[in-house]
Amino acid sequence: MRKATIVVSVIVTVAAAFELGRLQVRGGFRPETKARQVVYYVDPMHPGYKSDKPGTAPDCGMPLVPVYAGGSGTRFTPSPPPELPPESVSLDVATRQLLGIQLASVERSAVTRIVHAAGRVAPEDTRVYRINAGVDGFIRDTFHDSVGTSVNKEQILATYYAPDFLAVASGFLAATERVPGAVGPDGSRTMPFPGALSKQGISSVQGYTDRLRNLGMSEVQIRRIAETRQLPETIDVVAPVSGFILARNVSPGQHFEHAMEFYRIADLADVWVVAELAEQDLPYVRGGASAAVVLREEGRRLPARVSESLPQSEAGGSSVKLRLEVENPGYALRPDMVVDVELPIRMPPAITVPVDAVVDSGSRTRVYVDRGQDVFEPRDVQTGWRSGERIQILQGLQPGEHVVAAATFLIDSESRLKPTPPPHTSGRPLPMPQRVALHGPESAGGRHGHGDD
Repeated sequence: MRKATIVVSVIVTVAAAFELGRLQVRGGFRPETKARQVVYYVDPMHPGYKSDKPGTAPDCGMPLVPVYAGGSGTRFTPSPPPELPPESVSLDVATRQLLGIQLASVERSAVTRIVHAAGRVAPEDTRVYRINAGVDGFIRDTFHDSVGTSVNKEQILATYYAPDFLAVASGFLAATERVPGAVGPDGSRTMPFPGALSKQGISSVQGYTDRLRNLGMSEVQIRRIAETRQLPETIDVVAPVSGFILARNVSPGQHFEHAMEFYRIADLADVWVVAELAEQDLPYVRGGASAAVVLREEGRRLPARVSESLPQSEAGGSSVKLRLEVENPGYALRPDMVVDVELPIRMPPAITVPVDAVVDSGSRTRVYVDRGQDVFEPRDVQTGWRSGERIQILQGLQPGEHVVAAATFLIDSESRLKPTPPPHTSGRPLPMPQRVALHGPESAGGRHGHGDD
């Protein structure tokens, strides 16, 4: 009897020790102390692929790994992968190298952008001279006065007859007779012009001189009358400045009336170039900024300067007219000539990517963002200005992200060829995009799918 009691005690002690050890093992080495609930299953190589039932991964054949509820704190529970658009594309390293796909960083930086615009040459309004008639009369002759012809200062362009000049010119001669003047070496008498006149008779001579000027007589001809002491048969129309004839409104034998415009002459040593600029670029343009004018046929470049004048807005349009001041050596620029304008403007810091990273289909503009694990996500973006090989991104990207910047059209083609998935239902996550090799031979890119599986 005593022996049986001892045996029973030993068995109970061993069983209790076994149970205690089992509890200690479960508490010390098992990740959880109670039954865990499976939320879904994922591909161990591509956690973006989810399934609500166990099985094998469709791309590599590995068993799906369960994801448990409240799995934080255990190294066996992976974090849920981010949701990706169904058009995402997965490419392994070998395929990317085969296709020449390269990545570039999304950057925020300030750049100097070159604005290209068309411009039209115009004469400076302060260098345009109009010759008008001071009396009624008729044109006797014209001399080498075609539009576009270059003329020199005081060159005679035309002559005309006007009766009103005779009485004033006679009074001028009589007034100068009473004023002592200088006698030249050859005995000729030189008119004492204003500034050299004595106080005696200055009022009379100055008055007649001003009346002749007002009627349209040039300083050269007034001086000639005083020196020759002869009344002129005709009045000379002379160029007031060296330049080019922009307009000609006279012909021999033509009768004209007071205030009619004979000629319009422009000094083209300095000209304006009026450039048509997009209104959105105007806030970044400052007066005095440097620019360049390019002659289209010759490719010649001339330095220019942005005028301080107020730009002119086009009614109902989205452009403004900006004035540039340009020196015109050799008269290379002619009125109404069309030229190209290059205007560097300093832009504020902005998010930019390479131009080749953007795919514009007309209806949408997007880039392909590297999401890691060989996955590239298509993302719609809004673009702004372009400067050289960089383009501004107004919306859709953040600095530090990476986008496909070479062979982007290949990824875009593959993304568009993927069938449209059925509508996403709640509780059933979207599948991870399948790994593909875009037109890559098995010898170069491996088999379609995981090259390492």
